[in-house]
Amino acid sequence: MGRAGTTTNNQTMRRNMAADGRNRMQILKTEIPSVMIIQPKRFDDDRGFFSETYNKVLLREHGIDLEFVQDNHSLSRPAGVVRGLHFQEPPFAQAKLIRVVRGSVFDVAVDLRRNSPTFGHHVSRVISAANWDQILIPIGFAHGFCTLEPDTEVTYKITDVYAPDHERGILWTDPDIGIDWPIEAVGAILSDKDRTLPKLRDIAETLPF
Repeated sequence: MGRAGTTTNNQTMRRNMAADGRNRMQILKTEIPSVMIIQPKRFDDDRGFFSETYNKVLLREHGIDLEFVQDNHSLSRPAGVVRGLHFQEPPFAQAKLIRVVRGSVFDVAVDLRRNSPTFGHHVSRVISAANWDQILIPIGFAHGFCTLEPDTEVTYKITDVYAPDHERGILWTDPDIGIDWPIEAVGAILSDKDRTLPKLRDIAETLPF
């Protein structure tokens, strides 16, 4: 078989794989369309389950052409742990693909793109090991979550490495953003750094997105 025939067969195989992938994974837009919910299918039987949790070809078909360079994994022992709202500045800005492998979180993405019609707005979803959803956080958004169960484990793919000199954040209880968190501030467990993050209005003019 010539090279042209091989190329055609490869292209057909890729199309078939992508079509089959649509039966294994759904991709849904949220009220801020660039924040997306990824819903991998789980195939359960008496042995357990199988799930395809990442498919680069299928994501690219939906306009999600990202190169993930690192996987992170966090464990939060108690319920009520709040991590966020975090982002990194260019040239180390990060998109994130978040999933929960144990427990559940209330997950939030805040639009920091200054020319966006949804600047300062947010998307929130419960992401859990039970519902098996994932949430895609694009570059230009702050991200955070609150754990809803003890011993919650979150894993996420990121498109650039951690760069502490470019790390920034926004106060999780910023009233201008108005996130309806599932926990009162007095009961939340945060790092000292996250407790003292600025409000969005105080850094809006310096945002690089």
